[in-house]
Amino acid sequence: MTTTAKKLVDVRGLSVGFPGANGGQPLVRGVDLSIHAGECVALVGESGSGKSLTARSLIGLAGAQAVIDAQQFDIDGRPALRFTEREWRGLRGTFAGLVMQDALVSLDPLRTVGAEIGEVLAHHRLVRSRGERRTRVHAVMSDVGIPDPEHRATQYAHELSGGLRQRALIASAIAAGPAIVIADEPTTALDVTVQAQVLAVLAERLAQGVGVLLISHDLAVVAGIADRVLVMHNGEVVDSGTTENVLNNPSHPYTRQLLAAQPSARSRGHRLSSARIVSAALDAPDAAPLIVRESLPPRRARSEQAVLRVDAIGKQYVRRGKHRGEAFTALQDVSFSVLGGEVVGIVGESGSGKSTCANIVLGLIAPDAGNVEFLDTRWNGPGVSERARRELRPRLQYIPQDPLSSFDPRHSVQQLLEEALWSKQLSKPALLARSVELLEQVGLDAAFLARRPSSLSGGQRQRVAIARALAPEPALIVCDEPVSALDVYVQAQVLDLLAELQARLNTALLFISHDLDVVRHVSDRVLVFKDGRVVEEGDAERVFAAPEHAYTRLLMSATPALRRAEERAPVDLPAAALERELL
Repeated sequence: MTTTAKKLVDVRGLSVGFPGANGGQPLVRGVDLSIHAGECVALVGESGSGKSLTARSLIGLAGAQAVIDAQQFDIDGRPALRFTEREWRGLRGTFAGLVMQDALVSLDPLRTVGAEIGEVLAHHRLVRSRGERRTRVHAVMSDVGIPDPEHRATQYAHELSGGLRQRALIASAIAAGPAIVIADEPTTALDVTVQAQVLAVLAERLAQGVGVLLISHDLAVVAGIADRVLVMHNGEVVDSGTTENVLNNPSHPYTRQLLAAQPSARSRGHRLSSARIVSAALDAPDAAPLIVRESLPPRRARSEQAVLRVDAIGKQYVRRGKHRGEAFTALQDVSFSVLGGEVVGIVGESGSGKSTCANIVLGLIAPDAGNVEFLDTRWNGPGVSERARRELRPRLQYIPQDPLSSFDPRHSVQQLLEEALWSKQLSKPALLARSVELLEQVGLDAAFLARRPSSLSGGQRQRVAIARALAPEPALIVCDEPVSALDVYVQAQVLDLLAELQARLNTALLFISHDLDVVRHVSDRVLVFKDGRVVEEGDAERVFAAPEHAYTRLLMSATPALRRAEERAPVDLPAAALERELL
């Protein structure tokens, strides 16, 4: 991007609020934001910091009751504060395209992908015939890397993989050739290879002179594509500048906290939420910045007794659609064990068999081949019914990626916990006391008992999910992407909580994640899945430091890394000494 590039967005002193909300104070205050053609500007910060509200105000989607004010609010060179709804509709799609986080929710399930992408062309009358529109749709699908666009255009969103759905959503956003793309968490919950593909599509738009506003809590993703970064906290921009400057020399304590809370090769065994960046060692002012962390509590020695044994399991499905009737192998000859108190990580791209394996372990689906034993009891296979598993079922628990969709929305937190405690056969007073104790274990209090899931933040819901999983005192918890949708600091708190509880209770974890840094931080051993097989396994540090399989090396190379100086080895300080350090 050059300094002479057209300024697409020029906003000064932006405030956004809603009548009666936030005590009458704006939710977004004093934001300055400009975006030029061919430039990527990133908004980062925790959930609720105002990132999405700021972005949506740029296309008139802040909400029907939103009160927007600014010293300057120019969109496409025009003052937009008094735009009519018709004028905003004229801008959406042609000037600005919006890419949302969850493509499966954002794409219409009742329309084909081709119809969804072509809607903007029809609405703005950019093509003259259906045939021309079809040709344009296929071309833009090809541009974003969707193979066989003629066939894919006839499919529905649920028939596509996560990566193809996200690319279809980008195709829908750019079909009319907008000058700017607003991408709101476009890579959250995607595995590293699919994430790299989606980022490559956005990078190609930048190379063609399209402006990009990227909203993300993933600082490594931001480091790889953004030209400038704005860090938001409590509705305000607290840090801004070039990406290199903000990530290498953060000026605000909150930015430093976000950077320090990232899991890394050297964070294992330490509390992520305690991490602080110290500008320089006190006795060496010119030294590189230090990341200072507190140690996690020591863990007990791992048991030699396996709580879970998976022996040569396999699973096949019959394809539908274009390849109807063909057999698809989801898992083939997968074997591993989990020892008492051990954390075993599972990594691999979408479709590699991770979730199928988890569902077999949980007893939700039966394998076509092989055997699963839980606590030395046959858990799966011919002749094993749910009735036979019922006695041991409380000892095997699950933490989902999205607790909100897993909880009954009609139930209070108290009801959710009581349901998980059914096997304990406690009296009403004991049930209440145990529920409060579980909440306190995960850093919440009795006031949350009356709350419903929809009224909780993402981090609070995940804490309730952990409390619910701990309620029956399980021997093994299956964690399926438990922190993938959380912002950096909430992720750090949840990972610390899991580590502390595991150290105290010695519960084994089967931890599934697409985030390799997270898996490296928490795991004792790692299994790498590809095409339904385990292609590499071993001690976590060995696998990450010296991967042997070509696919593992590919995953490592596809993982985005922060563009900052290599951090020095963490220094462990007691809390009192940590508080004395200057940020």
